[in-house]
Amino acid sequence: MISQIRGGTRWKRFALVMVPSIAATAAVGVGLAQGALAASFSVSGQDFKVSADKLDGKDLIQYGGVAEGHNLDGTAAHHPVTISGFSHAEITNMCQSLVTPTPLGNITLKLTTGTKAGKPAVADNIYLDVAELDTDAEFTNLDIGVAVGDASHKTKPQAGTVANKYAFSQRADRAILSNVRQKAWATTAGTFKLPDLKLRLLGGDQPCY
Repeated sequence: MISQIRGGTRWKRFALVMVPSIAATAAVGVGLAQGALAASFSVSGQDFKVSADKLDGKDLIQYGGVAEGHNLDGTAAHHPVTISGFSHAEITNMCQSLVTPTPLGNITLKLTTGTKAGKPAVADNIYLDVAELDTDAEFTNLDIGVAVGDASHKTKPQAGTVANKYAFSQRADRAILSNVRQKAWATTAGTFKLPDLKLRLLGGDQPCY
């Protein structure tokens, strides 16, 4: 799946770019420093915050990339990211927020979903481009240092984001993340079901964390 192209924020599209996202973390600094990994997507000039009580994901793949785009003033920007893919993920008590400057002052768009017991948000074929992550993590059948182009894993790298198939990645049959706090630049998913979805526009800076 190729990440969608993202430009500057427009109010008509403001809610559409707020697709919820969570990711696990990986040691990808070496690959980024060697310039072995490439990006095929353009991100907006803003990252966004996500928090969740729990993410339970299947068939994890993680590797490094660079999110390319522009700052809000139009200057070019490059952001190192961890690209994390899951074949299936369930997310409990999720919050996502984006603070945007406007002529009236800062406005926070906040989205919550998966807040009711037994009804998490559910995503299939999801890829997440993450800059920062704080969480408690548990992996099942973890393989660290697998070539990103290795075809033995169920979840494949996101199309167009790998410049060198021999670069670093890690794989796991399952990843359980608790007390998630993350900053991300982009996410895509084949399907995303959001039970009890609530979206609010709030005055000032009121992020999820």
